[in-house]
Amino acid sequence: MKPNFEKMTRKELREYAIAHRGYEDIDEVLNILYSRRSPDSESIWFHPPKTKEEEQEQFELFNRIIEEKTRKKEAES
Repeated sequence: MKPNFEKMTRKELREYAIAHRGYEDIDEVLNILYSRRSPDSESIWFHPPKTKEEEQEQFELFNRIIEEKTRKKEAES
């Protein structure tokens, strides 16, 4: 009996995909798994700066983001 991939969690889909490589339904599983991704929701877009001030602002923002991520990573360790 074929599992209901739509009702499976992301973790269950991933485990199924790993365990069933080469099976005929693997394309369906991977399509569902990939459709649930949302990397752009976590992305920060930097556009080319038009002035030196914009360049400096972006540089400072980038540094703050790196520092925050570093602190979070260290706190998790």
